[in-house]
Amino acid sequence: MDPSRTASLAAPALGPRHYRGEYDAHAHEHAQVLIGQAGLLELEVDGHAHFVDAACGLVVPAGAMHSFRASAPARLMVLDSPPSDGLERCRRFVLPLRWRERADTLDAIDILNELDAARLRLLRRPIRLDVIDEALDADLAFQWTTSRLAALFNLSAQRFHARFVELTGQTPMDYVRRKRLSAAQRRLKDGWPLETTALQVGYASASALAYALRRDCGVGARGLRREA
Repeated sequence: MDPSRTASLAAPALGPRHYRGEYDAHAHEHAQVLIGQAGLLELEVDGHAHFVDAACGLVVPAGAMHSFRASAPARLMVLDSPPSDGLERCRRFVLPLRWRERADTLDAIDILNELDAARLRLLRRPIRLDVIDEALDADLAFQWTTSRLAALFNLSAQRFHARFVELTGQTPMDYVRRKRLSAAQRRLKDGWPLETTALQVGYASASALAYALRRDCGVGARGLRREA
């Protein structure tokens, strides 16, 4: 659907949307409920900054002037609705667990009925996974810690850890470990020596990497190299 559409709606309509790049300011006669699924969408609504990610949603009232930007691909479920009670003010809210687990089977009427019960979300600094991925991919061997990842967003380690778990369902160090093991498997399949691979992806020795691959991925380094 064209984001600049201004026609009024007769009934609520729900569907997936994908965003990438910048979208000019516009307004429409219907309200919207934005439900984050993946990525980060940054918005300005009536002059105030907001964002939507996989842990939160946003109500955009009818008539509100808004623009948005997605530096990396962002995926949302968007509910367009005629103006009604509960949709008259802009607010961010915590996504109910059911909405996150069954986003593709959500019903527009159910969302409107359950929206009032969704907890309000205090404004927080967004975490961009593409920024984290870029930093990790640039130097997997670096001694990454939660504090060093938090510093990418000028957040304390405690706040970053809580926000990251809320967003991804895993701890920052679990995320780093999975990135390292995924990179190690690719290198070994390409024929890299085990010792060299270990040092490249942040493990102290070949034996440490081999143990991690068996424990976390259920694969052996020799088997991966034989595949190569």
